[in-house]
Order: sequence, then structure tokens, then C-alpha cells
Amino acid sequence: MKCVVTGAAGFIGSHLCESLLAAGHEVVGLDAFIPYYPRALKERNLLGLKAHPHGRFLELDLRRDDLSAALSGAEVVFHLAAMPGLRQSWLDFDLYTSCNVQATHRLLEAVRQHAPGLRRFLYGSTSSVYGRFASGDESLPLAPISPYGVTKLAAEHLCRAYADAHGLPLVVLRYFSVYGPRQRPEMGYYRFIAAMLRNEELVVNGDGQQSRSNTYVADCVEATIAAIAAPVGEIYNVGGGEEATVWAILERLERLAGRPPRIRREPARPGDQRHTSADTRKLRSHLGWQPRTSLDEGLARQWEWQRSLLD
Repeated sequence: MKCVVTGAAGFIGSHLCESLLAAGHEVVGLDAFIPYYPRALKERNLLGLKAHPHGRFLELDLRRDDLSAALSGAEVVFHLAAMPGLRQSWLDFDLYTSCNVQATHRLLEAVRQHAPGLRRFLYGSTSSVYGRFASGDESLPLAPISPYGVTKLAAEHLCRAYADAHGLPLVVLRYFSVYGPRQRPEMGYYRFIAAMLRNEELVVNGDGQQSRSNTYVADCVEATIAAIAAPVGEIYNVGGGEEATVWAILERLERLAGRPPRIRREPARPGDQRHTSADTRKLRSHLGWQPRTSLDEGLARQWEWQRSLLD
């Protein structure tokens, strides 16, 4: 199949492109290199896609560029491109609305016009749409508490509007706290590991009792590809099943480092989720998916990857 992946140079998107290629699909990856973190990191993420004979990369901005050639003949679109992150969304809301809402609208219009044979449109959403306590199944109330979560939910609603009005073959995936190699530099586990590798001080916001349902990136990608076969219109939580507090993560990292972390406490961040715990029973039942990577194993892999960057 011809698969189009937006956000192909990003953390999840780059892994997804490589897995699709390994499964025998043709992949067109799109990315605009919005300057959220260094372009060089994203360029490195693209090496696998660019080197593969069935992979093609196009530097395109969904908000303004012509998408017709990229989408021509597309059978599956994975829409992962978005402006991520909590803190920055409070500071530059216009950027988040343009990247997460306006860009999604232009992509949906282009799909409607240029991809008549589309089998599935998979939208990569987030547990942030649930709000402060994202613990439960897909029927949880939608009450985001950050501008980032608001824009991601708005894009979800926009996708559903196109599904209703134009028959878009939509499936929504709500990702819960994905981690692993290629994680973005501003994300918590990356920052913790980077500080501990250098024996530097790390920051814990709030009381450290906030918890996350951790999803290893390979498990996330496997669920994303499995969703090609999902019934049109479904929404799935994608989570690893192992919930842990900040302190529990730091205990695991201490064992990997062989020394305790140097910790500085700072106030809780506005809009931060308190607890997330993904109920993935529907995903498991419909698609036979289950996470394969334990939290200890996944953290060890991310630790080794970040150590290799220093080397």
C-alpha cells in the first residue's frame, strides 16, 4: 500500500515510517521542520526512510504547501504532524492553532480532493484530550486543561466533521506518554536521562506523585499499524499498561546509572495532567494488540540510545 505519514521526521513518525517500509509498504513522509527542537535531530531520524528504495521524503508545510502530489494514490494517511508539548502551548497559541488545527484542515481538504481511494485516515491524538485525570476507557469526558490539549481535541472534532460530511475513513488513536529512542529532547524521560548521564541536576515539577501510563515507542507503532484494519469511526486508547510516578521512574533510572539523581524541585506546571492510565481493552479486543515491552526494558533501551548520542 501507499502510505503517507505526516510528521515523518518526528519521534513516533520516524519509527512508523521504518516499520511500514519493513512490512513492504511504499511510504511518503512529510515534515515541515517547525523549529521546536534542532533540525539536525530530525534529519538523523529520517536516515532510514531516505535510504530505503520504497521510501520518499518531502519537506512540506501542511499549512501552505501544495499536497496534491504527495497524496496522489494514497491508500492510508497517518496524520502525526502536530506542534507538541505543554509549556510552549501557553506561550504561542497562534502557532499551536496553525500547526494542529489549520494544518489538519488543509490536509483533510487535500485528502478529499486528491486521495479518492483512501482506505483509512489515522489521526494521532493524545491522552491530553481527557484532561487532568486520564484514567479509563475511550468514553471518558473530554476536558483538556492545556492549550495543546485544546488544539488536539479541536483537530479530532474536525476529522470527525469530515468523516460525517465527506465519508472520511477515520480512526482516532489517543497516545499515552510515549517514550523510547528518539524521544524529543524536552520530554521528561529524555531530560532525566540526559541529566543523569552527565551527573547534572534534574528538575522535578510538583510533588513527583503525578503518574503516567507509559507506552514504549515500538508498541505504539505496532498499534498504529494494526489500526489500518480497525473499523471506520473507532477511537482507541494506545497505552503500555504500566503506570508509574515520577519518583518510580527516577528509582529505575538510578539503578541504570548506579548513582542517585541530583534533584531540584520546582512548582507544578500549569495544565499538567495528574494521572493517566490507559484502558486499552477495546484496542486489544478489536485488533489483537498488546504491549510487548516492559517499562524496565524500555527505559534501558532509551538510556543506551541517549548514552550512544554522548559517545
